[in-house]
Amino acid sequence: MSSTLLEVTRGSHEEVERLERLIVKDFQNEPASSKERLAQSHRVRLMIDTITSTTERLIEIYEDNDNARKDEIAALGGQTATGTNVFSAFYDRLKEIREYHRRHPAALVVDANEEHEALLKEEPQVEFSGEESYGRYLDLHELYNQYINSKFGEPIEYSAYLDVFSQPHKIPRKLKSTRQYREYLENLVQYLVYFFHRTEPLQDLDRIFAKVETEFEEQWADGKVEEWENAIQDGEHVQDQQTVIDLDYYSTVEELVELGPEKLKEALASLGLKIGGTVQQRAERLLLTKDTPLEKLDKKHFAKGSRGSAQNGAAVAPQQVGMLKEIALLEGKLKKLSDLLSEAIERTKDNIVKKQALTYEEIAAEREDEETQADTESDDDEQQIYNPLKLPMGWDGKPIPYWLYKLHGLGQEFKCEICGNQSYWGRRAFERHFKEWRHQHGMRCLGIPNTKNFNEITSIEVSFFQIESS
Repeated sequence: MSSTLLEVTRGSHEEVERLERLIVKDFQNEPASSKERLAQSHRVRLMIDTITSTTERLIEIYEDNDNARKDEIAALGGQTATGTNVFSAFYDRLKEIREYHRRHPAALVVDANEEHEALLKEEPQVEFSGEESYGRYLDLHELYNQYINSKFGEPIEYSAYLDVFSQPHKIPRKLKSTRQYREYLENLVQYLVYFFHRTEPLQDLDRIFAKVETEFEEQWADGKVEEWENAIQDGEHVQDQQTVIDLDYYSTVEELVELGPEKLKEALASLGLKIGGTVQQRAERLLLTKDTPLEKLDKKHFAKGSRGSAQNGAAVAPQQVGMLKEIALLEGKLKKLSDLLSEAIERTKDNIVKKQALTYEEIAAEREDEETQADTESDDDEQQIYNPLKLPMGWDGKPIPYWLYKLHGLGQEFKCEICGNQSYWGRRAFERHFKEWRHQHGMRCLGIPNTKNFNEITSIEVSFFQIESS
């Protein structure tokens, strides 16, 4: 019975209003855990997408480009080619309704409210790796391996990589013009976008990126993009490395010889160099351009009639400037995503540093505890507890008695410079922290063995003095 265009319009409006009420109802239920909060966000995102698609369909109907809606309204009013006959149109529609119910006598009325209410109980399937732990941490191991095995990267630990991956300005400019760096940057931005969509489904990333691109275009036109002020001059110097063959992937003549004579000939011709000689000679001639600009090469390497490197560079420079512009824009998006995911990045750093001081069994036990805690969180745990003296919480989630607080000296503060000026309250907690991961990591960074000889020492200066005296 919903075959008519007007009925489709009415049903679409009803669906939009019903979904809007469901979104309000879903937001009225406070999630008990971060996992439930994530599921709620994805449910709402799904309903918003449905509302958007339904609204777009309604716009098409109201635009009525094929005049179908106009003809249907005219038919309901009884307008025909011979004139207007309201009663004839009414009885024709009545006959159609009776015929439908005669053919489908057992047709059931479907309660759309019950069908939509089931949406509130669904848990959307969002895929996370074990390292990501339902969106709490980033999993950048694959990109880390790509970074340390590249020419623009450096052999550092994963924990250090988490500090530098969002700071592309630390990479030298001459290494950014390579295809290897561009592929790495594209993969990094792609992963962060994918992670952001999974953890923040209600954020409009397209609108955020549109603003970033607009600001970038204005700054690029004025030459005010940070770290890229001289991009046009760089494009002229980079062009000799971006030939038919990407020389960044080759370091010896033998590797270039394997490409074959035709490939080498094409690459030499694009640079205006001589294309004759044996395959070995062509490879040696092409390899010279990897570390030496064309304008500094001996004239004997250039072909007769070649207009020289200046003309070649003038032809290629616009393409190189465009490539550098794309890389600069990717870096801008990377910085924006790093700001949006700053909390997740900090959690990931703390988690990695903590795991470095734990055994495999301790890591597995901690992961089980996190999953159990996520499943058992409730609204009762989040209720505000009356604690005017700011006493520590006991095992039952309530403040400990005041006499116990005084007995253990929990009002006494101990600071440890090795732990980054971390505060420990009470003598017992202070003594125990020397065996914990934070203090062990601090000692490892200082290059000092964490033995009993350094217990009770919290000053960096005193620690080094202790080593010199021993």
